Amino acid sequence: FDDDRSGGFEPLREVSPNKKVVLGLITSKRPELEDKEVIKERINEATKYIPLDRLCLSPQCGFASCEIGNQLTEEEQWAKLALVKEIAHEVWGD
Repeated sequence: FDDDRSGGFEPLREVSPNKKVVLGLITSKRPELEDKEVIKERINEATKYIPLDRLCLSPQCGFASCEIGNQLTEEEQWAKLALVKEIAHEVWGD
């Protein structure tokens, strides 16, 4: 969900009530860290369609999603994962 092409969360209304949804809101394509508040707002938007206890957070995809990989250092990749953990703790707690 790092561009307009990704669309909104409306399709989530079609998810079966016994399923969890992982939101890939952290880009693995660019090294800049996302704003935590923006990501939390996006999670909140998704709760219009799926209850918070059925939502999860992750990077969009792997950090080597193409043959030559993305332009992130190992340190930047770890920072992205730390951000996921930090936001998850703030949103869902322990």
